[in-house]
Amino acid sequence: MAATAVRYLRSAGSPTTVEAPPRPRLRAVREDERLPVDPAEFRRVLGHFASGVTVVTALDADGPAGFACQSFASLSLDPPLVAFMVARTSTTWPRIARAGVFCVNVLGADQRALCLGFAKSGADKFAGVAYDAAPVTRSPRLAGAPAWIDCTIATVHTGGDHLIVVGRVEALGTPDEDEGEPLLFHRGRFGRFGD
Repeated sequence: MAATAVRYLRSAGSPTTVEAPPRPRLRAVREDERLPVDPAEFRRVLGHFASGVTVVTALDADGPAGFACQSFASLSLDPPLVAFMVARTSTTWPRIARAGVFCVNVLGADQRALCLGFAKSGADKFAGVAYDAAPVTRSPRLAGAPAWIDCTIATVHTGGDHLIVVGRVEALGTPDEDEGEPLLFHRGRFGRFGD
């Protein structure tokens, strides 16, 4: 069909090559989106909000991929949706996006080293890490995680220098009745619940 269109354009005397428009300059945040807030102060103040820690994983043609993520939340019960935020500069996110699916692994209080391994860039994050396949998406489900959520990517939204990824929950679970304590992150440090 394309060849027919080219033959027609040639016979009509139309040019067969069209110059592509210049590529847009890509950037994470426009100047008019920036607020007069010092980034260090922003991190310091928002660090007072304690959060859990997860590892978001997927499996693509190159093998398993994953990254540590503390910006994760449940979003909707009907339909069941969750969300996580990822930096636009992430080198792991494109692999998860291509896979179209992911598994959120909620980390336990004793999995600090696992979190730090997945927070590094450029290393083989799965070296020595035990995992199996999540039941629906086949994304890596990390051994010892107190909970897991198996998802397909529903939508992706822009949020400044991050992307907001919404996933539809396909399956979820915990390994046993005793889920254990979660790994917490607060003011730049890992922690756990106390008495």
